[in-house]
Parts: sequence; structure tokens; C-alpha cells
Amino acid sequence: MDSHDRRKTATIRIIAAMLFGLAFALGVYLLIEAANPNGLISFTFLMILPATVTAFVTYIGDPLGRRPRRFYVSAVPLTLFAAVVVASLVFLREGTICILMLSPFWLALSMLGGYLTWRARKREEQVDANIFSASSLLLFPLVAMQVEPMIPLPRDGGRVTRTVVINADPATVWRHARGERHIAPGDGRWNVSQNLIGLPRPIGARLDGQGRGAIRHVTWRDGIRFKEVITDWQPARRIWWDFRFDAIDMNAWAMQDRHLLPDSPHYRITDGGYVIQPLADGRTRLTLTTNYWVQTPVNWYARLWGELLVGDVSSNVLAVVRQHAERAAAARGSRPAFGA
Repeated sequence: MDSHDRRKTATIRIIAAMLFGLAFALGVYLLIEAANPNGLISFTFLMILPATVTAFVTYIGDPLGRRPRRFYVSAVPLTLFAAVVVASLVFLREGTICILMLSPFWLALSMLGGYLTWRARKREEQVDANIFSASSLLLFPLVAMQVEPMIPLPRDGGRVTRTVVINADPATVWRHARGERHIAPGDGRWNVSQNLIGLPRPIGARLDGQGRGAIRHVTWRDGIRFKEVITDWQPARRIWWDFRFDAIDMNAWAMQDRHLLPDSPHYRITDGGYVIQPLADGRTRLTLTTNYWVQTPVNWYARLWGELLVGDVSSNVLAVVRQHAERAAAARGSRPAFGA
């Protein structure tokens, strides 16, 4: 067999291994989805699957163990990663947020699987190109799928707090913090989560009633709706609420990302509110806090994303309140003087 035929055979072998590996990954994904209809991403899919699929593909793709390390730790992992992203977007209809959250794990563990395979093959006294031996690698995620449900997941609480200083008095800030019926497209501020990732922006918050038990009806773009039931009402000082996500509104949330519903068995936004503090110079400090809990295989990682996503949404809402309150204060000619 000449060099051209050998290269052709090697290419076919690698492509076939990748297609089989991707098909296997899809099968495992569908099994996990069937076993976890609540949308929880499992430890198996997050860490074990990318490592084993990459190990399988590199093992089959280099039957004689002669390829360089970059084949194992960069070429195959990056190609598989690109294929997984395309398949997730086009065929599985996964949300952008979910893909972004999973990407670091998938890519890192894929590279680790390739690296460990490269190290193992370099230590082999006699290179074994047996497909059966390579296929045995794929048993790891199948076994892990059976063991994982027996391991209880910890539940950790999270809190996101953002603050803004507003050139208006507390009474003016209070009027705008408790509800803005209309939020224009240009209101708010630029942020990664809403401008780049694509989280919807708010378009209004209508307050129904006064005092404890009143309800804020919040509406975002793309049909997102939820309620905030007031639990603490201190005019010009503090307003607090419990989040309520009705089942009828969950379809719009699921269209954003079905793995990131705000009221699910593994992720729940619980309560939040504003605290208003007058400052000595006549301005007002407004603090928005949101509490939640997560119950996943990687709570620490989920909380990092919570800090980004919830934090960006909070900062944008505070910017809206600041803009509206300062416009109202300026219109009344009550803007305080600074630097005096």
C-alpha cells in the first residue's frame, strides 16, 4: 500500500471513529434526558462522556500509536467539540446559554481524555489496534450512568447583590423601584448576558396593590413573565418579594433554555428585593439582591454563572431605575447639587 492509500485509509478510519463517537455521545445524551426529564445535566455527560469519546476516537484513529501529541490533545478534541456544538444548536435545539456553560467542561475533559490516551499508548510495549479494546472505553459512561443516581447532590444557596448610586431623593427612587410600567428598548445598560449571550431585557413591571401581599407583574422580551409577591413593604426604605413562576409561563422560559428554568428541581430563584439608603449629599444608594439555590453536580460552577447572569440582569434593572428616577428628579428641578 503506497503512502496515498495509507493516508486515505487513515482519514476514513478517523472520520468513521468520530461519527461513531458522536453517535454514541448522542445516544448517551438521549438516555440521560429520558432518565432526567427535569433537565439536570449529569456528571456523566459533563465530564466522563467527553473524555471517553475522545479516548475512543484517538485510539481508533491512531492504530499504530505513531501520531504526535497534538493529534490527541488538540486536533481530535477541537474537531469533536465543534461537531458537538453544531449538533447541539441544529439538531438538539439547545440554548446558547447551556452550550456556553457546558463548553469549558466538555473541551477540557476531551483534551484530558486525549492526553491520557496518548500517555498510555506511549507506554505500551506492543501497540494494540484492536477495535474491541478501544470500544471497551465506552463502557465507562454507561456504568457511570447507573451509579450516578445513587449519589445525592448537595444543595447550595447563592446570593447576587448589585448597587447603584442615584442622583435623586429616596422617595423618587422608591416610586420607580417598586414598578416601571414601561421600559424603553434603549433603557438600561450594556452587559454581556443580555447583549452578547442573548438574555431577554425587561419591558415593564406593574405593581398590583400596596403593601404586603401586593404583586409585581414582571414582563421581559420574548414572552417571559413572572410574578413577585411582596413580603416586606417599607416605603422609601425597603421592598422585598418572593418569586413566583406559574406553570403557564414556563413555556417561554423553556424556549430560552430548557435546562435553565428558574423554578426547577435543581435550580430555583427564591426571593429578592430593594434596599434604599439616603446619602449625606442628597443622593440615594439602591441595592438589589436576588437569592437562589442550586443542586447540581458542580454547584460551584453554577454559582459562577449565577453571579454573571443574575448579576448582569440586576445591574441592568438598577440602571433602568436610576435613569427613570434621575429624569423625574431633573424634571421637577430637584436634582441635588454636588461638589459644593
